[in-house]
Formats: sequence, C-alpha cells, structure tokens
Amino acid sequence: MQQGQIEAFQQTVFDYYRKHGRHDLPWRRPAAGGRFDPYRILVSEVMLQQTQVPRVLPKFQEFTAQFPTFTALAAAPLGDVLKAWSGLGYNRRAKFLWEAARQVTGKYGGELPQTSAELVVLPGVGPNTAGAILAYAFNKPAVFIETNVRTVFIHHFFAAEQGIADKRILDLVARSLPDDARSWYWALMDYGTYLKQTAGNLNKLSKHYAVQSAFQGSKRQLRGQVLRLLGQGRRTEAELLALLADARATDVLADLVNEGLVERGTTHYKLPGS
Repeated sequence: MQQGQIEAFQQTVFDYYRKHGRHDLPWRRPAAGGRFDPYRILVSEVMLQQTQVPRVLPKFQEFTAQFPTFTALAAAPLGDVLKAWSGLGYNRRAKFLWEAARQVTGKYGGELPQTSAELVVLPGVGPNTAGAILAYAFNKPAVFIETNVRTVFIHHFFAAEQGIADKRILDLVARSLPDDARSWYWALMDYGTYLKQTAGNLNKLSKHYAVQSAFQGSKRQLRGQVLRLLGQGRRTEAELLALLADARATDVLADLVNEGLVERGTTHYKLPGS
C-alpha cells in the first residue's frame, strides 16, 4: 500500500465518519476538560464484546449510573453486579469487569494502567481490548483488530481473497494509523458497521472466522435463566430444577458454582454476596 493509497483510504473512512458517525455514543463523549474516562471506556469495551451497540446502550447507562467508578464497582457485591448485567449475556464478562475493578483499585490506586502489558493482565482484557482501551481512553497509537476493523480492511484490500490471516490485516492497520488514533478507530468501527449492512459479512473471508452457535435453546440461555432466577432471591436446587425443566440444569448449576458466578449454601443457591 503506497502513501497515496493510504491517504485515499483514510479520507474515505473519515468522510463516512464525519457524515454518519455515531458521535453521540455515551462512551465517546468526553468529560469536562476533554478527558475521556478510562473507566467508562473499559466498561463499554467489555460490554461490546460479542454484543451489539443497540443492546449495550441502555445497559451501559444503567450500569455506569449504579457503578460510576472503579471504586464503586470494586466495592459492590458480585451479586449486585451480575443483576445489573442481566440481559447482556456472557455473564462471565460481568465477573471479569468486577475483578478488574478490584485490581485497578488495589494495585493501581483506581487509575487504569496505560500499557498493553499491564492491561492484558486484567481479567477479561485480551490484546485487542487492551489496544482499544489505549486508543480510546488515552489516544495512544495501538494496533489492534476486531470484527468491524477486519471488515473495513477486507472490503478495501482483500475482497477477492479467502482465508485472510489477521497478521496481514494488522500490517495494514499499523501502516494506515494516523496521529489521532481515537477518532480513526471510531471511524473504522462505524464504517465497518455500515459495510456489514451493505456488503454482507466479509468476515467470512477471514482465516479466523467461526460461526457463532445459536442462542435459543443453548446452555448460554440456560445459564442466563439461572442467574435471573437467583437475582430474584435464593432458591433450593429442587426449585431451580423444577423452574428450569431442562436435563442440563444440574451441570449448568455446577459450572456456575465452579466459575464463582453462583454460590451454593447448605440448602440454597444464591448470587455471590447476596
């Protein structure tokens, strides 16, 4: 990719963002003085893992109102965090976020670290989430990839190929990264969302593409049902099994206990700390 191609590509992406970008997303709005709150960025990034923006928006507003800072989240019982998360799915993310808040407050004095090496140690934060946090919270020139970024680069540079490795895309991500990393990645996210709606699922051309399993009737759905029921109060095993009416329920309960998402007492199951 020559310099002229890079500049033309950047102009295409930024033109779309200026005209159609989602500038009003709450995690994209700076606080007084123009600072972006790293806590809100982290919450949004964890919520957006495997969940689309329209579902995240109301939950983000509710969650950050209830837990507005790392300190508030770290001090809350895990059961309260799980109840606040209910409806987003992949509930381990809530536990990871709660554990990350406890590490940030305990080890970093409530300030999110600003290096990838420190961020990836936090529960639920992998290299790509760390890169997004560095770009969005601190405007650092991190290089990362996720589905929307992948969509944009495949559409512009690899549309005639199949089995495209992320390593090849990441090379172009690095070469096309402008000084304003924050705005650039937000532009890529919004342009990628548009391309998904108009050009189809280009991620199928990726070497790393995997079909997500159906939610209806899945263990994921059953896990969510357990947590919702326990969010209403403690239940005996007999009560839970009767309400769930699913042969997999015993195994799901055991998994949730092992993961620390549910506590088993002498007679009842409950959410942690409830």
